[in-house]
Amino acid sequence: MHTPLFFDDLSVGDFFESLSKTITESEIIDYGWKYDPQPFHVSKPEANKSQFGGLIASGFMTAAITFRLIQQSNGFQTTSAGGHGINKLRWLKPVRPDDTIHAKMRVLSLRPSRSRPTVGNVLCEFETFNQKDSTVMTMENIWILKCRP
Repeated sequence: MHTPLFFDDLSVGDFFESLSKTITESEIIDYGWKYDPQPFHVSKPEANKSQFGGLIASGFMTAAITFRLIQQSNGFQTTSAGGHGINKLRWLKPVRPDDTIHAKMRVLSLRPSRSRPTVGNVLCEFETFNQKDSTVMTMENIWILKCRP
């Protein structure tokens, strides 16, 4: 486990990279059936006939994995206190079975909470890449992180 990173430890411009994860066909189908049952997420025959020409991961699955990878790779697991939402989210290329993705995050701005002095708001820019280093997703969100005790 990494040393915890708190709101107070961050500066605008800080940059974090994640470990990688290979996405399996069964994970794509399982997630699709549970949360996003579009034909190109859950059925190989239907996906092959789609505009994607094969099975692809739900974009929401890609976003969730991206967030997890950044948290687990950089010491945010114990200091994350939620979020205020996603400002921008773009799916640029499909994530397919056996793709290996990794993410990068940059701190765009920092604002201490006015109502809760134990946390701060971090505006983050995320980029997710596949094994060819092609950008598959970009996301900007406000992450709530605990302040150093």
